[in-house]
Amino acid sequence: MQREQISVFDMFKIGIGPSSSHTLGPWRAAQQFVQSLEQQGVLPLVEQVKILLYGSLAKTGRGHGTDIAILLGLSGDDPVTFEVDQITTKIGDITATHKLQLGGIQAITFSVVDDLLFLFNESLPFHPNAVTFQAFLSNGKAVSETYYSIGGGFVVKEGGSNQTKQEVDLPFPIDTAADLLHWCIKTGLKISEVVMENELAWRSEQETRTGVLQIFKALKECIYRGCHTTGQLPGGLNVARRAFKLNSKLIGNNAYSNYDEWVLAIRKTGEGFKNILDWVSCFALAVNEENASFGRVVTAPTNGAAGVIPAVLQYYIVFCEGNTDQRIIQFLLTASEIGSIFKKGATISAAMGGCQAEIGVSSAMAAAALTECMGGTQRQVLMAAEIAMEHHLGLTCDPIGGLVQIPCIERNTMGAIKAITASQLALQSNPEKAKVSLDAVVKTMWQTALDMNSKYKETSDGGLAINIPISLPEC
Repeated sequence: MQREQISVFDMFKIGIGPSSSHTLGPWRAAQQFVQSLEQQGVLPLVEQVKILLYGSLAKTGRGHGTDIAILLGLSGDDPVTFEVDQITTKIGDITATHKLQLGGIQAITFSVVDDLLFLFNESLPFHPNAVTFQAFLSNGKAVSETYYSIGGGFVVKEGGSNQTKQEVDLPFPIDTAADLLHWCIKTGLKISEVVMENELAWRSEQETRTGVLQIFKALKECIYRGCHTTGQLPGGLNVARRAFKLNSKLIGNNAYSNYDEWVLAIRKTGEGFKNILDWVSCFALAVNEENASFGRVVTAPTNGAAGVIPAVLQYYIVFCEGNTDQRIIQFLLTASEIGSIFKKGATISAAMGGCQAEIGVSSAMAAAALTECMGGTQRQVLMAAEIAMEHHLGLTCDPIGGLVQIPCIERNTMGAIKAITASQLALQSNPEKAKVSLDAVVKTMWQTALDMNSKYKETSDGGLAINIPISLPEC
């Protein structure tokens, strides 16, 4: 049986909001389709392209920017490097001119209305997030490929492998928390050290460290930007940004020219419980307001839950003396391994498992990472992850208007606070006496996901999405 091999750079991806499964995944799928056309040698023959969106991608696609992401992906743009302030202009040009440069080189006629179809009442069996691309060629033939966005920016092509990269010989193969604990006990290594040893199968330690610090750079820039940006979020709900006002209230109206100066100023505001609570909420709000505004974020492990891990990491940096490269790398490596265990044993897709699969997983990841960095044992780290997820079980995904705003943004603040609480509980507990294991909670989460009604799985067909007067129906 082929094991799924997941790197830290699979769990943490730099991209553009608002959704990893509905924005980043479809964007990557569109890129892969263009690449497939190139590999088949038919890209110059393409005259028309049609896109069919199914299931959750159809029902909440517009609110999540799925249509925008696909058009940019087909145009040859990359979510890591594309300038976010150019999105509106580029989409406006495609819409107005009815022209699209496929792969950036092949001009085709394209109608946003007629060629990009939202099939609200149709789903494909493999996964709720499905998209089919159809290319019609000048020789009368056609190419059709279907892709599934399975959460966290991961994409699977129909008929293809679930592997995200070439398989390697990992020194410590891990599918479950029991596997991870086995290797930790056998080697005496911390969880982050086990992860680093596995990463060496793909690249050098220096390359991994550099890459992780690039992830952190994107995280801290997102937090800083979100705390210093005013206005309303796009989409029609007229949700006002709150991180800016909260930051100003906590720190005063002083201007700080960079992230490091800002961190020093935050430390001076004190270490009282209420103050720290407000700051953690502020950090999480900042990230997810950026995400909702099509800003550049990091999937952690998804966009909808992108604020939890940065908020807890920022708490560690500011209030727990965690502001060193080594400690930041340790935090993110530990978090990534917990996320990979949930992906292998359950899901990180809200379309498959509800919000427990996003906020719940991110909270477990953050709790584990903080616990290791605060000196917890390997068992305490796993216990913290278990506690955090245990108290997110059954959390539904019911975004109002299909937008990653209400209740999604506030849920990141709750996930972050729960992660810190779970870490504290684990650090003050004897994990030998724990009644629930992390593997048991992963299994329970997956069973809960299977039992959950589809209207609570990122379809906006139930819950808050239909009970709030300002909700925007997608169909």
